[in-house]
Amino acid sequence: MIKLDKVQFAYNKKKPLFDNLSLEIKKNKIYGLLGRNGMGKSTLMKLIAGFLPTHAGTLLVDKHTPSNRGVGLMENIFFLNEDFELPNVRIPDYIAAYAGFYPRFDENTFYSILKEFEVGAEEQIASLSFGQKKKVIIAFGLATNVSYIFFDEPTNGLDIPSKSQFRKLLAKHFTEDQSIIISTHQIRDLSNLLDAVIIIDKGVITLSKDITEIENKVLFSNYSIANKTSIYSEVLPGGTVHLYPNEEGEDSQIEIESFFNAMLQEADSLTKLINS
Repeated sequence: MIKLDKVQFAYNKKKPLFDNLSLEIKKNKIYGLLGRNGMGKSTLMKLIAGFLPTHAGTLLVDKHTPSNRGVGLMENIFFLNEDFELPNVRIPDYIAAYAGFYPRFDENTFYSILKEFEVGAEEQIASLSFGQKKKVIIAFGLATNVSYIFFDEPTNGLDIPSKSQFRKLLAKHFTEDQSIIISTHQIRDLSNLLDAVIIIDKGVITLSKDITEIENKVLFSNYSIANKTSIYSEVLPGGTVHLYPNEEGEDSQIEIESFFNAMLQEADSLTKLINS
């Protein structure tokens, strides 16, 4: 489990990014980490992955402090940065050089995912497009079989069929002992995959809940309901989405993009409703 308790962090001492940030991330869940640009999504993942040290508070991953970068923890974490770089080598040479850092790396899984992504197994990485390079690093990450995977904007650079393939592959290779956190602005690309959402705004976690908890409290409807006042409404290309208190325990499916936008405008009322 990942636990943050009153974590503080700042790039600029005069303007802290996180002040007393607390959060728990459990196993067997795929989390969507949502927030506007500059609100701390990538920084949060870098702190958890051990690339940055906290300035105060406690951050533990399976009782380890990530910034200590102990081998026992680092071999169990994979982080795909949005601005990743790959060496100018052939794919088999890349595997030979880096797979050894992950004891549970499965070469058969890696090449199977590459095949499904339609990327040649013998390709020179420098000759690949940005989208193909991203497929290589996604395949590598899923093949590590680590407990903690962090994807920062994984679908950027992928075409529509590849985004669909990514969703299928993630669902196929996700295991119950894993936690996967996906930071994205492409919310619609991943909405059916997520078990939980974390929303961060202005350096504060405004919500961290399972999708089912949200759906139990919030009714998502494409039509106006007589004698009910919506908490939030939004016009989308497919019609209007209304969010109501789910007073009757009705079944509905979360519209994550609208829910995120609603949280930016009606965080207090929605949080109070969901926590009630």
